[in-house]
Amino acid sequence: MIALSLLNDYLYCPRRAALKIVEGWRSANAHTARGDLVHEHADLVGYEVVKGVTLLRALPVWSERLGLNGKCDIVEQRADGSHCPVEFKLGQRRKWVNDEVQLCAQALCLEEMFGRSVPCGAVFHADSKRRREVDFTVELRRQTELTARQLHELLTPGRVPPAVYKPACEECSLFQTCLPKATGEDGRATRLAKQLFQT
Repeated sequence: MIALSLLNDYLYCPRRAALKIVEGWRSANAHTARGDLVHEHADLVGYEVVKGVTLLRALPVWSERLGLNGKCDIVEQRADGSHCPVEFKLGQRRKWVNDEVQLCAQALCLEEMFGRSVPCGAVFHADSKRRREVDFTVELRRQTELTARQLHELLTPGRVPPAVYKPACEECSLFQTCLPKATGEDGRATRLAKQLFQT
C-alpha cells in the first residue's frame, strides 16, 4: 500500500515522490508548516453534524485494487448515505490537476469501501476560504488510476529519477535534499561523473 497523498507529489515532481517513497526523505519548510496548521482541525478524528450533513474528519480510506491508503480530511455523509470527500489545501482558489487526482483517489477508495458511486468532491482553499467543486469524470478517473500505476512502478527498480530543475523547485520542502541544480541531467556533478567514465 502506498499513501495516496504521494499521487499529488508524483504529479508535482516524480523525483519528489521517489525521494519520499524509495529513500524515505521527509523535510519541512514554511509551506509544510502552514499546511499542518490548515489541517489541524481536519486531522482531529471524529465527526460533527452541520445542517443535516455528517462531517467525518480524518477518515481512513484504502483501495486494494489501486494499492493505496490514506485518510480524507473531511468526508461529507449526506442523509441518503452518499459521500463527498473534501481536501484542504493552502493558497487561493485555483485548479491544480495534482490536487484533483489526490481527491479522486479518495473517491475511488470510498467507492471500493462502501460500494457506492462517489460522483464529486471538493477542494477547500484555506487562503481564500473558498471551496471548488470537482466532478470525477471518466478522464479524471483514468488519470488517477494511471498515476497510481506509475507511482507503484517507482518501487520496481527502486531508483530515484534524475532531477529536472524548474522554478517551482525552490518552493519544495525537499529542495536542499534533491539539489536539482547540482544533480540534474545538466548539472555539474552529472557532467563530471560522465567525464570520469569516458575513454
